[in-house]
Amino acid sequence: MILKKIEELKTFLEKPRSIVIVGHRNPDGDAMGSTLALKHYLTKKGHNATVVVPNEYPEFLHWLPGSDGTYRFDWQNSQSQKAINNSDIIFLLDFNALHRVGSDMQHTLEKYPNDFAMIDHHQQPDGVKYMFSDVEICSTSQMVYQFIEMNTDLDLIDADIATCIYTGIMTDTGSFRFRSTTSTTHRIIADLIDKGAQNDRIHNNVYDSNSYNRLLLLGQALSNLQILPTYKTAYITLTDEEKKRFDFQKGDTEGIVNYALSLKGIIFAAIFIEDLEQGIIKISFRSKGNFSVNQFSRNHFEGGGHDNAAGGKSNVSLAESVTKFTALVATYKSELETSYEE
Repeated sequence: MILKKIEELKTFLEKPRSIVIVGHRNPDGDAMGSTLALKHYLTKKGHNATVVVPNEYPEFLHWLPGSDGTYRFDWQNSQSQKAINNSDIIFLLDFNALHRVGSDMQHTLEKYPNDFAMIDHHQQPDGVKYMFSDVEICSTSQMVYQFIEMNTDLDLIDADIATCIYTGIMTDTGSFRFRSTTSTTHRIIADLIDKGAQNDRIHNNVYDSNSYNRLLLLGQALSNLQILPTYKTAYITLTDEEKKRFDFQKGDTEGIVNYALSLKGIIFAAIFIEDLEQGIIKISFRSKGNFSVNQFSRNHFEGGGHDNAAGGKSNVSLAESVTKFTALVATYKSELETSYEE
């Protein structure tokens, strides 16, 4: 755990401030849950807080309390720039380095004259003035709860804050099934339910609101599933044409990689998604046991994340990316064989 100048940050926040809260590019449930929860909390403390995200986030998160007041940097650039320029401090949530917001927003943040405060659970965070970093915590949303607790303000958590935090924890733990879900996490979840988080409603809004086309896209992805049994590995591919065929929307590929990991005997899974607009192949990695996909992605695919969940990218074609991946997997055979005891 890294706690850097947190007491000084508490003192800074004793006066009303203009605050911008930023999540990473392609925001997921934890990014949106944590940023919106912190916004609601800081607003209750008398601050003027605004959430700015780099780009669009999935439709199944638009129902979150406060979502309609969020600025998108790519679409509402003037409003976003104004909020940033008028702020006294910027909170960076659920990412560990400025490049995670995308190049356009990164350039803006690099020119920012005031201080940053980071709350994040990813490895190897960039240095900022104020920091609460802990790679052992399952989600940034749980860290927001604990940040509120550090300020002895748990009594300020209302149904809206509880809902946002619950959503972030639920999505980043795979509905509480990942190894990072601790007894502390469950105690926090119990408190959030007591404070008004409706667990059934939240689950339905996130997981049971699929479009017909998303299910067809899932079917296509599963039909593309390939298994490398010698290396206890499976991977999925999706081409840009396949995405267009099923009217792909932001968030439609969320969680698909977990289907590959769910196969019996598989401990390493990946999904390769062609993105012709950005000219890259987006990659998500998942693993069981002690095989670190964070290190694998950092070493080979310009990415990173957590030991059992990470992302990356490739600048060559989809076919070339898969060829590179399968060749690399063979070199990790011994690590994969000993990573997980069934």
